[in-house]
Amino acid sequence: MENCEQNLFGRPPEPCTEDVKDTLKNWSRPFEPRRIIANIYYVGSNLISSFLIVTPAGHILIDTGHVQMLPQVKANIEKLGFKVKEVKILLNSHAHFDRCGGFAEFKRETGATVIASKLDGDLMMRGGTGDFFWDDASLYAPVKPDRFVADGDRVELGGVSLTAHLTPGHTKGCTTWTMRVNENGKDYDVLFLCGLTVSLYKLTNNAEYPNIIADARSSLMKLRGMHADVLLAAHGFWFDLGERQLANAWALPIPSSTQAN
Repeated sequence: MENCEQNLFGRPPEPCTEDVKDTLKNWSRPFEPRRIIANIYYVGSNLISSFLIVTPAGHILIDTGHVQMLPQVKANIEKLGFKVKEVKILLNSHAHFDRCGGFAEFKRETGATVIASKLDGDLMMRGGTGDFFWDDASLYAPVKPDRFVADGDRVELGGVSLTAHLTPGHTKGCTTWTMRVNENGKDYDVLFLCGLTVSLYKLTNNAEYPNIIADARSSLMKLRGMHADVLLAAHGFWFDLGERQLANAWALPIPSSTQAN
């Protein structure tokens, strides 16, 4: 983390503050990998999520974190007894460097198929250049998705099916993924939340993202109407990762207040 300019953003952000470096360091601490429910495993850091979905035909990885976190993610996969090179599909939640900064290197090493929404995929191909909020201050190695998904599209592998739900606002192509699993004879709906934070952004008269308010409202309404027994998300503080670790309570249903009526 010492060299923020070279290692985290690709070129110097303006400014590259100590606060940025401290935040990333604090969000990227090692975290013991573990099974969450059924064939879903947590392989990320303490606060930057990465999820491994295991199938007989190979595995699916949702996000890698930034490129400096990639060795940690790969080590976590291996520690659980799986092979990194058996990851066949790499899914994206959103195209920020702390979500997909390791995609280019991971794809080179494994040949995994990269799948993203069209709008966030375009940003990934630019390596983060021209982001509506970060501009050119949070760059990463560009990567070209092998497939773009639209709202409602499915990604399937080895009997596993994930559905893409476009929930823009945090990014223009923010993608929430859902799937159904079976644990001890009971079915659970699992939701991987992309992100809802827009408070940092310019919300009115935003020439770079004129539809941001409408998108954020639409995404909130869509998510309110979706059912989830198990809520997971792109950052650990969005689904009480630390508290669930302490309680050893991973496969608990989400609170009823967050479910649709």
